[in-house]
Amino acid sequence: MSAKPSVLFVCVHNAGRSQMAAGWLRHLAGDAVEVRSAGSEPADQINPAAVEAMREVGVDITAQTPKSLDYETAQDSDVIVTMGCGDTCPFFPGKRYEDWQLEDPAGKGVEAVRPIRDEIKQRVEALLADLVPARRP
Repeated sequence: MSAKPSVLFVCVHNAGRSQMAAGWLRHLAGDAVEVRSAGSEPADQINPAAVEAMREVGVDITAQTPKSLDYETAQDSDVIVTMGCGDTCPFFPGKRYEDWQLEDPAGKGVEAVRPIRDEIKQRVEALLADLVPARRP
């Protein structure tokens, strides 16, 4: 792993879970980690309930847009965190993979997205503490 680790969050639409995870990691890590997110079938926009849930805790993800998962981004990432994309995620030997089983926020209101947001935060905090031990949250 490089001096500045890179993390790629992947879910199908890159509109909810992966965007919230990327938002949390950017917020908590500052410039200590390179943060990426992508989807195997990206949506047209980020889930509005995810945007609102993150806004409630002071994390702005409105400038982000769903991106398509590409080979180079995955290959250049130190850690790949999948969130329900199944077999569409590429595998690279020597990469660290984590599969986070999280409820999909698609089609849910902000009340239902809040617990998903909070679970993602806990997982991101643990990942950050492992990647950059001196910056434990």
